[in-house]
Amino acid sequence: MAGLTLRDVKKRYGETQVIHGVDLDIEDGEFVVFVGPSGCGKSTLLRMIAGLEEISDGTVAIGDQVVNDVAASKRGVAMVFQSYALYPHMTVYKNMAFGLKQAKTDPAEIERRVSAAADILQITDYLERSPRNLSGGQRQRVAIGRAIVRDPEVFLFDEPLSNLDAALRVQTRLEIARLHERLKTTMIYVTHDQVEAMTLADKIVVLRDGRIEQVGSPIELYERPANAFVAQFIGSPKMNFFSTADLSPNASNVLGKEVSASEHVGLRPEHLILTDAASAVVEGRLDLVENLGEYALVHLISATGVEFIAKTEKPPAAEKGGMIGFTVKPELAHYFDTESGLRK
Repeated sequence: MAGLTLRDVKKRYGETQVIHGVDLDIEDGEFVVFVGPSGCGKSTLLRMIAGLEEISDGTVAIGDQVVNDVAASKRGVAMVFQSYALYPHMTVYKNMAFGLKQAKTDPAEIERRVSAAADILQITDYLERSPRNLSGGQRQRVAIGRAIVRDPEVFLFDEPLSNLDAALRVQTRLEIARLHERLKTTMIYVTHDQVEAMTLADKIVVLRDGRIEQVGSPIELYERPANAFVAQFIGSPKMNFFSTADLSPNASNVLGKEVSASEHVGLRPEHLILTDAASAVVEGRLDLVENLGEYALVHLISATGVEFIAKTEKPPAAEKGGMIGFTVKPELAHYFDTESGLRK
């Protein structure tokens, strides 16, 4: 096993720079998730670590070795892609053993590694099947098994659950979490799904436009986002933002501070509490209610036209178009500079 160190890593395609001086330390055995919107550079960064993309500037080290000029096959990493990329004419066993056979590994060692990986992933009964006779979740487990048998120092996952339906995504996500717990190997996982990031990661790296916005544990990013971008990206539904014009007359008394015109107030939907107008921090006209059984998502529009969401235990009693007030515990309010977006 090994940790990773990235120092001032940059990537250019001609005159276009897509990764802008990334510095990052990943500890041995950590599960790190790269998360961000499409085009933020997370997959490009992963591919540079894997050796599938050249590094324009800076250094990538795996353990104590700088690997900028080391071939992908010699870096001690194994990558699981969004596409399963299984050989359709080979059995599951042969798919998992293929890389080891190409490396001229002893047949007895191949048998040991494939059997051990199949046992970990609970696919022993499928070893003689062909990929076409497997479900999507089973195929993804075979792809993960093919990585496990290489006994890598670092596992790299590039949006591995994107091709699965909702139920299989949840199941396979749990299997990956258990796999990390069992193997204790360094894992780097790319996703645009912040729910995957929050549930899997020891450490989350939030990227935007080829730059790191914040690095921290899931709870750190949720409770103390460094800026407005992270605040709205982490959390589902996303954080609501209000200017002074959106706040109720009594908001300053409830929040315990005077909100200035140079800041936005961030309030998470799950922290909004139904209340009367006199003690409300914000009020909104009821627009739509999504009743999801265990909770309701209440969609509202403020007097200034700002759309926001409250997450409540049950739907409000108000009719559509009626005004509803919400309060919040002062310690759960967030404040961000309107110009820079930085936390205040």
